Parts: sequence; C-alpha cells; structure tokens
Amino acid sequence: MGLVVILLGVIWCGYVYTRIGQAESTLDDTVEVGIILGASMWGEKPSPGLKERLDYARTLYDQGYFEEFIVTGGLDAPEYPYTEAEGMRNDLVSQGIPEENIHLENEATSTYENLLFSRAIMEEQGWEQAVIITHDYHGARAMEIAEVLDYRNPKLAVTTSDVLPLTQQKGREILAFSKWRLDRMLLAMGWKE
Repeated sequence: MGLVVILLGVIWCGYVYTRIGQAESTLDDTVEVGIILGASMWGEKPSPGLKERLDYARTLYDQGYFEEFIVTGGLDAPEYPYTEAEGMRNDLVSQGIPEENIHLENEATSTYENLLFSRAIMEEQGWEQAVIITHDYHGARAMEIAEVLDYRNPKLAVTTSDVLPLTQQKGREILAFSKWRLDRMLLAMGWKE
C-alpha cells in the first residue's frame, strides 16, 4: 500500500510539474487592466522577483496592451512600511506611470485572494477583461483560479526569471498547485469560501 501511495505521489508531482511548465502568454489584444500578482517585498523595495513582474508589466503598458493597473498583495511583515501593492505602486510611479492609473488591493495573502479581491476592483470600475501578469511557473495556477472566479476571458502574460532559483520555485509551486486543487474541491463542495 505504501508503495502505491508513493507511486501516486510521484505521478501527481510529474503531472503538476508538466502542467506548470505549459503556461504561456495569451495576451494578443488590448484589455482594460493589467493585474500584477504580488510577491515578497524586501523592506521598502520589491524583491528582485517582484521587480521582474513590474518591469514586464511596464513593457506591456508601453506596448499599449492596457492603461490601468491593479497591484495586489498585503503586508509581508509587520515591520515593513509598505504592503506588496504599495511597494509595487511606488515602483511603477518611479518609472513614470501616473499614480491615478494604479489601483491598490492591499489585503491579499494568497493567489486566490489576489484574484478574488482584484475582481472586486474590476467590478467597481466596470472593467470586464484583464491580463494577469506573473512568472511562468505561477501562470497555470493563476489562470485556473481566474477561471474558477468567473473572470471573463482572462489573458495571461508570463515572464521568466533571471533572479529566482527556478528549481526551488517550481518545487514550491508543485506544493502550492496541489493545495489549490484541494481548495478547489472544497470550494466546489461549499466547504470553503
């Protein structure tokens, strides 16, 4: 029995590893808003990984894919002066993005909450279509969550990382994706909100 459980675990990890490796950018036309998913702050500044997402979002903005941003993520540590969203806003403003084009979501502590709370901002603003901006290893889970949350034809824009240890990030993402699938089942059964 133990061998069967181990074998099933290996098969599941292989499936998830393949699945997270299949995420590709689907942004092929303009959308109303770009949602940058949060990642850790390093004190007052975005971590190098988060900075990659911000720089990629800036490139997409400069190419005319969207005019409005939602930056999403809560406070990483009580001693930090800014939430992830505030740190992202500060970085984008320093790159010349008008502050009035940046909408903050300061509460999220997970990818599910990033997208749930961002959807509420979209509804308040009357926006219907967004592009989700993140790293490639994170894209498959982000898109599944957006679909479960009834995003209307969500687009994905993923960047690869030159600064993150990808073996570690993909290993972490296998665990996060597995937890998401469990949460998805619980949501479907009405056991979790």
